Amino acid sequence: MTNQPLFSWIVYLIRCNDGSLYTGITNNLERRFAMHSAGTGAKFLRGKGPLTIEFATKCIDKSHALRIEHRIKQLPKSEKEKIISGKRGIPTI
Repeated sequence: MTNQPLFSWIVYLIRCNDGSLYTGITNNLERRFAMHSAGTGAKFLRGKGPLTIEFATKCIDKSHALRIEHRIKQLPKSEKEKIISGKRGIPTI
């Protein structure tokens, strides 16, 4: 069994230059954001820079992060904006 630190996965929201929001997960936010900014990450983000990380939260493992990501992706943009502003908590699983 590998010794991974607790809360090693992150769910994040990125805002594109056009105002759209992208939700993703990673175990290294700095590296993943650099990939997105360079255009080598998700296709959705290509050509939509500059990008800004609007929200990030740590999760206990990849499975938990995937479930939270899925729940956030189901929300309308207005609810995602509430998560970013702190007016709404992240969806529970």
